[in-house]
Amino acid sequence: MMYYEIGSENHKLTATDLQEGLNIALQKLGERKKVLVIPPDFTRFHSKAGELTSFAYQFYKDKISDILPALGTHVGMTPGEIEIMYPGVPHNLFRVHDWRNDVVTVGKVPGSFVSEITNGGLDYDWPAQVNKLIWEGGHDLILSIGQVVPHEVIGMANYNKNIFVGTGGSEGINKSHFVGAVYGMENVMGRADNPVRKLLNYASEHFTSHLPIVYIHTVVGRDTETGKLATRGLFIGDDYSVFTKAAELSLKVNFTMLDRPIKKAVVYLDPTEFKSTWLGNKSIYRTRMAMADGGELIVLAPALKEFGEDKEIDRLIRKYGYRGTPQTLKSLKENQELANNLSAAAHLIHGSSEGRFFITYCPGHLTKEEIESVNFNYAGLQEMMKRYNPETLKDGYNQLPGGEEIFYISNPAIGLWAYRERFKE
Repeated sequence: MMYYEIGSENHKLTATDLQEGLNIALQKLGERKKVLVIPPDFTRFHSKAGELTSFAYQFYKDKISDILPALGTHVGMTPGEIEIMYPGVPHNLFRVHDWRNDVVTVGKVPGSFVSEITNGGLDYDWPAQVNKLIWEGGHDLILSIGQVVPHEVIGMANYNKNIFVGTGGSEGINKSHFVGAVYGMENVMGRADNPVRKLLNYASEHFTSHLPIVYIHTVVGRDTETGKLATRGLFIGDDYSVFTKAAELSLKVNFTMLDRPIKKAVVYLDPTEFKSTWLGNKSIYRTRMAMADGGELIVLAPALKEFGEDKEIDRLIRKYGYRGTPQTLKSLKENQELANNLSAAAHLIHGSSEGRFFITYCPGHLTKEEIESVNFNYAGLQEMMKRYNPETLKDGYNQLPGGEEIFYISNPAIGLWAYRERFKE
């Protein structure tokens, strides 16, 4: 059921609009006594989910017993991040999701179904895992808040991904990521219907349909007139249509279809958001369908200090590197430690250009040796920031004084770029 919906490519929803829409939906739900909120973490700061969480708190006050950011494999939020993202919300309500220890398996999707949706590519059972608080907390309302936007693992982010991946466990996250990697990123990105989504939908229908989950989805895009982000849609409901409606709008708002492939792209990684290649490789994921064969992707990463946010994943990335699908699958067969961490293996596949184009990282805190050891090219940050100054570039094509043409992206997390002919394929 849809409780509230508003949005189009031209809407510019204000904070007041978001609060009014949310209040209308929450009033329709009737009185609730124990509410759990599942918003994103600081890596999704621009989603407007922080504001909506604050508005939900203003509406329910002490009826909200727990706020569980959907960290997935990310590190917990700092008090400073909570203060910035969730103004006015008491810090003592926040819980930290531990994806390795704090989960319960609520059911298993059979291997026969996994085989069916991957065309025989994989046939393992998939455990549907969620944080214990969701399963055992006794809440009479669970608000799952987040932005629907193109995503490298699941085609379009949010809906039940927020539950089964955002609060999921090690095995569930690993195996779901690998389903997407094996099926092929280009076959998944920007598509609401794909094997990973089918997996999660099966789990929703068979294992968690009794839980009182209501989804609050935003669609946020860049306003071409101002260059600033604009909230284009708000969709609140408790069934699949809340996702499909948001996804339909997101494709119009967040997907840039190009008539020719990009020979040189420059992507800027905001230092408040991107400190690892685990996140920063969105610069690769979101542009790979747009890059020309033999082209170059230059990544300006002033805050880059590590490969994985998780110490074990960081170690695995450093050891095996971004060397393409065949080499990663070979390493997977030969090394149990990688087989035990399929999300890392999937990430290594996603983070490679498969030898099709060159990737040059310009990190703030990693050395040339570290960058080259994982199979990226290196360039000095200061020199490249002078040559490609984010303060003077505009999103899209830029003609530089020396005659060089580049395609600039100021935030890869809010969009997807593709060459028209390649996306058709």
